[in-house]
Amino acid sequence: MAAPRRAVAPPQAGDAPWTVTHLAGEIDGALRKGIATAVRVVGEVSGFRDRTHWYFDLKDEGAVVNCVMFASAARRVNPPLRDGEQVIVKGRVEFYAKGGKVSFILDSLERVGEGPLDRAFRELSEALKSAGYFEHGRKKPLPRFPRKIAVLTSRSAAALQDVINTRDRRCPGVGLVVIDVPVQGQGAAPIIARAIDLLSKDHARLGIDAAILTRGGGSKEDLWCFNERVVADAIFRSEIPLVAAIGHETDTTIAELVADERCATPTQAAMRLIPDKVELVRQTDSLLRRLSSSFSRVAQIAERNTSVHAHKLSAGALARTRAAQRKTTDLELRLERLRPQAVHARMIARLEAASHRLQRAMESGIDVDLAGTGARLAESLRGAMQIRAARAESAEKHLTAVAPVRVLERGFSITLDAKGTLVRKIADVRAGERLRSRVSDGVIESTVGGASPVRKSARRRDDAGQPGLF
Repeated sequence: MAAPRRAVAPPQAGDAPWTVTHLAGEIDGALRKGIATAVRVVGEVSGFRDRTHWYFDLKDEGAVVNCVMFASAARRVNPPLRDGEQVIVKGRVEFYAKGGKVSFILDSLERVGEGPLDRAFRELSEALKSAGYFEHGRKKPLPRFPRKIAVLTSRSAAALQDVINTRDRRCPGVGLVVIDVPVQGQGAAPIIARAIDLLSKDHARLGIDAAILTRGGGSKEDLWCFNERVVADAIFRSEIPLVAAIGHETDTTIAELVADERCATPTQAAMRLIPDKVELVRQTDSLLRRLSSSFSRVAQIAERNTSVHAHKLSAGALARTRAAQRKTTDLELRLERLRPQAVHARMIARLEAASHRLQRAMESGIDVDLAGTGARLAESLRGAMQIRAARAESAEKHLTAVAPVRVLERGFSITLDAKGTLVRKIADVRAGERLRSRVSDGVIESTVGGASPVRKSARRRDDAGQPGLF
């Protein structure tokens, strides 16, 4: 239903200026007189929003018109519209004075078919799928403990701050390198592709283990640079793993399909790559408990084995001693049966000598066996303990590498106000306020004399006139 006309005050005489209300009335009157009350227009749907009434843009190659379809008319269209559809609409043009906005109010709508952007997306998707760009088997695994991560996005984008906040919360020891690239508009795709290629080439020198390609939500036109072949080719060639998080959760781009992993939001992408320091501490504690338990079990087994071997050796020695005693007794009886006293004496001497040699041999053999067994058990125990000690040392090094104190040792500091609250920005402090700054080897107390924001330096450009990579 058309908005009622408002009474418009006539312009004042002479050279007096019009009121805004009078100008709005003139615009509304000109539109009503100059454009027919029922106009049929063909175009492509973009930015569709269902808010009981339907709101979207109708566009072609040269222009965009804001459209409104009230619920009474929208109920006759089924199913709801989607971005990229080609439609023919019929309605009237109206000027909403309070909002200063010209809208095309629709009475009816007909679907024509697939829009040019949808068709281009579908054709490129089919071509890349046939070439193997989407195959899971060729995608690179993400690192478990990345040292440094590159973030490809606009430096002014909210997505960048989401990634930084997530890193600070989960593991501040992970480094971030921001690569400032345009994330929408004509010419953005080649710059993004060039940045990915340069990052892939220099990642070893820069110590970068993975990358995040991200931006926030927008219309299909805003996100279109991520649907171009040049970006897909660069991601496919990349030598380091790349996580893509572009637009809203319902948006899907070619870049996300080619990337090694796709995430719904920039925060989710950062969480996928950056380990959680709390979980690392928990895992380290669990590993130390398991190592301690393993040491105890190894010691108990070694002690039990030593006892068993000693018992076996002692039992064997006793058996051999008793056998020797029986043999000696038998020889003595045989000697007694010999008549010649000389023979008797010589046999006795030989028997005693043999008995002594046998006794020494047995005693010597027992000592050697016990010593050899003990040495082998001790060597086995030392080897097991060395292996577990090395594992504990490795776990400790991982924990130390991501500890907050290491961040302070690299030149950072943490500043608190007089109440012990963390100072994050200039607005948190006042002139004359006492502050405490924690550095790697102690605390520095200071008084605020003044504060000024950091000015952003001009972006460096390369010879081709494009923004530099770093």
